[in-house]
Amino acid sequence: MATTDFPAEISSLRSTYSSITEVVDIDALRAEVAQLNEQAAAPDLWDDVENAQKLTSQLSHKQSQLKRLDALGERIEDIEVMVQLAEEEDDADTLALAEEELVSVRKDLAQLEITTLLSGEYDERDAVVTIRAGAGGVDAADFAEILMRMYLRWAERHGYPTKVLDTSYAEEAGLKSATFEVKTPYAFGTLSVEAGTHRLVRISPFDNQGRRQTSFAAVEVIPLIESDDTIEIPENELKIDVFRSSGPGGQSVNTTDSAVRMTHIPTGIVVSMQNEKSQIQNRAAALRVLQSRILLQRKQEADAKKKEMAGDVKASWGDQMRSYVLNPYQMVKDLRTNHEEGNPSSVFDGQIDDFVDAGIRWRAGATPDPSEG
Repeated sequence: MATTDFPAEISSLRSTYSSITEVVDIDALRAEVAQLNEQAAAPDLWDDVENAQKLTSQLSHKQSQLKRLDALGERIEDIEVMVQLAEEEDDADTLALAEEELVSVRKDLAQLEITTLLSGEYDERDAVVTIRAGAGGVDAADFAEILMRMYLRWAERHGYPTKVLDTSYAEEAGLKSATFEVKTPYAFGTLSVEAGTHRLVRISPFDNQGRRQTSFAAVEVIPLIESDDTIEIPENELKIDVFRSSGPGGQSVNTTDSAVRMTHIPTGIVVSMQNEKSQIQNRAAALRVLQSRILLQRKQEADAKKKEMAGDVKASWGDQMRSYVLNPYQMVKDLRTNHEEGNPSSVFDGQIDDFVDAGIRWRAGATPDPSEG
């Protein structure tokens, strides 16, 4: 086996680490953590619960980011010390450990590098994800429910809080649509690469002749509106309908008209909410998501205008973005990045980090590491 060129490898790690800390601006990050710590220590912090939760969440994220950066810097130094000691004592076991740690640090640096690519205007926001069944009948509705579970499992694996805002069940099985929040810094920047059309090919469990079925589901990801965003919607631009919340099979799950359907008349954007306990809560949640969709639509229109002026006529990058094939072979493949996995079960169980990372690199124009598949 070829001997690892430790000086060159360590120099490469240092170079990557230096680039990351420069982009992140680690000194500014330290100052920001100190400032947030000071604000979090204020005796009247929890007088405003919403602001306190926002501040403590931001502090936790920044502290975690700083701790991760510092730890990686220390690990690179430790590898160099391990190699020096091992070479002085001709210790092959310690050299092997150093090599394992080198591989591990390189992988962690690659993952950390992903966060430096999240620099969009709304990337730091929480995300609102909506999944809609497309063509394919009951299989498409079932696929929509599978995708919803996939994203909720992904969030659970990372410890990200989620909140289901609306679920519209299909008659036979699955979901017509569902909307949920993922509440963690950079949720929108991270999950926005999942937006687009997802395609499933499998032997349909709903076909008594056991035929192969292709079905589709659409994933929409928008940034969550914040209180300081200026999105005013005049009352005369809104149409608001109330109805009873429904569960699987169309059964009513309460006896009052607490569910809300809100339509923005000028744009035709429709938002439904039924998972809160009262009509007032559902109305507030619907307005918040509606504002978020209008905010993103305005940005997309501005971006489209800029592209038009620049002569860019390419189709949207999020269209027909991923295929999940269960028959005649097993594979999940992203059609934009060419990243693929041979175990759809693990992907549907929320193990989508490699797809997300490859998507972020692709969107930023970066070249994925060949080791990532």
